[in-house]
Amino acid sequence: MANPIQQFEIKPLIEIPVGGLDLSFTNSSLWMAIAVVVSTVFFTMAMSKKAVIPGRMQIFAELIYEFIAGMIRENIGVKGRQYFPLIFTLFVVVLLGNMLGMIPYSFTYTSHIIVTAALAFLIFLTVLVIGFAKHGTHFFSLFIPPGVPGWLLPLIVPIEIMSFLVRPVTLSVRLFANMIAGHIMLKVFAGFSAGMIGLGALGVSAIGPMLFNTILIGFELLIAFLQAYVFTILSCIYLKDTVEIDH
Repeated sequence: MANPIQQFEIKPLIEIPVGGLDLSFTNSSLWMAIAVVVSTVFFTMAMSKKAVIPGRMQIFAELIYEFIAGMIRENIGVKGRQYFPLIFTLFVVVLLGNMLGMIPYSFTYTSHIIVTAALAFLIFLTVLVIGFAKHGTHFFSLFIPPGVPGWLLPLIVPIEIMSFLVRPVTLSVRLFANMIAGHIMLKVFAGFSAGMIGLGALGVSAIGPMLFNTILIGFELLIAFLQAYVFTILSCIYLKDTVEIDH
């Protein structure tokens, strides 16, 4: 049975050593580039005609646009429209990373913590920079829940600060863990199917694992979308702190 962890190995395709740094173009870089090309070509082609009666590609592109716009309105408010390019790009990057990874012999770049952490810290730093730029020291009031008695503040404030600081960790680990666990499970059951073909006369013993693996693929496609949705909606919730502070 093939090693289920092998699919996550980063392999250099074009080695580019620069001094003491390794700037090689890897399989991860390749699939990130493919995601950029796919998204750029799709949205360019979908919106090129701007038809009053849209075709299938334009309808799909508009659905994604409205989906993200609605998410921002519901979680940030009208003032959150300034974050639409960031949230839209974040959703497309994560979604394509998850979906392209379902293609055989591809590479899931969202299964690496360095990628998900970079995206999560981008949101975290955006909240800090814009929050302090807009609200100044009043931004610290986020750590003081309204209505909390003064004698409880020494206990509540450290908890609030800790929960704020762990946001990028939980955001990145959630996506990374779900992608790597799902792909390992698919690989394991695919290995069972291949290994059991030789046990039956016509490979009958492999039907069970094959059917279960087919169900897992459908489930993993759903998880791929849900994880992109969860990552994006949590980013919206975090960015709301930069728009208005109620207390």
